[in-house]
Amino acid sequence: MPYFDAASAAPLHPVARQALLAALDEGWADPARLYREGRRARLLLDAAREAAAEAVGCRPDELVFTSSGTTAVHAGIAGALSGRRRVGRHLALSAVEHSSVLHSAAAHEAAGGSFTEVPVDRTGAVDPAVYGGALRADTALACLQSANHEVGTEQPVAEVAALCAEAGVPLLVDAAQSLGWGPVPGRWSLLTASAHKWGGPAGVGLLAVRKGVRFAPQGPAGERESGRAAGFENLPAIVAAAASLRAVRSEAAAESVRLRALVDRIRSVVAERVPDVEVVGDPERRLPHLVTFSCLYVDGETLLHELDRREFSVSSGSSCTSSTLIPSHVLKAMGVLSEGNVRVSLPTGTAGAEVDRFLEVLPGVVAEVRERLGAPVSAPHSPGPAASLVVDALGRRCPIPVIELAKVIGEVAVGATVTVLADDEAARLDIPAWCEMRGQEYVGEEPADLGSAYVVRRLS
Repeated sequence: MPYFDAASAAPLHPVARQALLAALDEGWADPARLYREGRRARLLLDAAREAAAEAVGCRPDELVFTSSGTTAVHAGIAGALSGRRRVGRHLALSAVEHSSVLHSAAAHEAAGGSFTEVPVDRTGAVDPAVYGGALRADTALACLQSANHEVGTEQPVAEVAALCAEAGVPLLVDAAQSLGWGPVPGRWSLLTASAHKWGGPAGVGLLAVRKGVRFAPQGPAGERESGRAAGFENLPAIVAAAASLRAVRSEAAAESVRLRALVDRIRSVVAERVPDVEVVGDPERRLPHLVTFSCLYVDGETLLHELDRREFSVSSGSSCTSSTLIPSHVLKAMGVLSEGNVRVSLPTGTAGAEVDRFLEVLPGVVAEVRERLGAPVSAPHSPGPAASLVVDALGRRCPIPVIELAKVIGEVAVGATVTVLADDEAARLDIPAWCEMRGQEYVGEEPADLGSAYVVRRLS
C-alpha cells in the first residue's frame, strides 16, 4: 500500500532500525554514571550529539535532545523570550508556522506578551522586507520555519536571518520538514527539529541554541541536557535519530533529484487530468518530495477515505479532516481552498510506478466524490436574467455552499450578484478562493441573521 504522508511521519529508516536495536543492548545505562556501563552509554550519547550537530551546522555543546520536536519548539521559544525579557515581550512569527509555534505565541500573549503574525503571499512565502518591518525595538524573538509542513514552500530564511541579525533579534528556525534534506542557511540563532520527520524514531527532538544567545530555560531546573531538557535521555532512540539523520543526508542529493521529478509529474498531470484543481505552494522554491493541490466541489474527508480504500495513504490541510471545524491556518493565510485539499509527501525510495498508479486513480475518485455531492460538471457561463440571487446554505458544510454558488452563478447577468448565506467557517475562505479560481469577483462579507452573507459578482 503506497504511503504518501512522509511529512507527517516518515517510515523508519533501515539505519535507524539497526542503530536502535544495537543501542538497546549497549545504551541502556545512565550516561551520567561513572561505571563502565554508564561510560559506554555516555560515549554513545556524545557520538550521537556530534553527528546531529554536524548535520545541523552547530557545535555539539550548542545542541540538546528533547522528547519531541514540539517540546523543542516550546522550550526554545520560552527560553529565548525569558532570556531577553529586558529587551521586551514582543514575538514575531509568520502566519503559516507550525501549530506548536502558534500555541507558544498564544501562551506568551496570555502571560502578558504580544506577537505579530507576518502575512504570506499566495504561495505561502513571507516577503523578507515585510518580515523585517515587523521587528520592533521591543522584539525579543523572531520565528520562521525553513519550509512549510502543509504546502512545502521554502521560506527565505537566509534573508530574514540577515534582517534579524541587523536588528539584534535572535531568529528561531523550525527545521522539522527540511533538516533531512540539508542544513538551514543563514545566521539563525536557534533551531528545532523532529526525528520522525526524516525517518528516525518518534519521541526525539533537537534544540540548538547558538553561543551568545541569551537563553533562560523555563520550568524546574534539571541536571541533564544543559538544563534545557528535563528527564532521562532516551538513548537508544537518540542514537537511532542521529544515525538516520546522517544516513538520509548522504542520500539526499540523489533522492532529491529523483523525488522532485516525481512531484513535478504529479503537479503537471493533476492539473491536466482533474478539472477545477489548483496546485498550491511555490512551484520552484519548495521541498523536493511534497505537493499539495485543492479540488473544487470536493469534500476532503470523503476524498481521503476513497483514496485510502484504493490503498493510497495521503493527508490534507482541509478543515473537515481535522478534529475541529476551523480551516487550516496555513491555507487560510495563503487564501486558497480549505476543502478538497490533498497533500502528497513521498518518502525516500518511493517508486515511480506507485506515483503513476496514483495519477491513474485520482481523477476517477475526484469525479465520483463530486457526483455524490451533486457538484456541477463545470461552472455555467450562459447569459442569465438581470436579477441578483440569494443562496441559502445555512447549516450545510463546505463545499456545499460553494457547489450551490457554482450552480446558480450562470443564472444572473454579467455584473449582477449572488449572495450566499452560510455559517460554516470554511466558507469565509472557500468562496473567495472559488472566485479567484473561476474568474469571478468576490465583493465581500456582510453580517446576516445567522452566519454571514458572502456576495459574489459575475464577471463572465
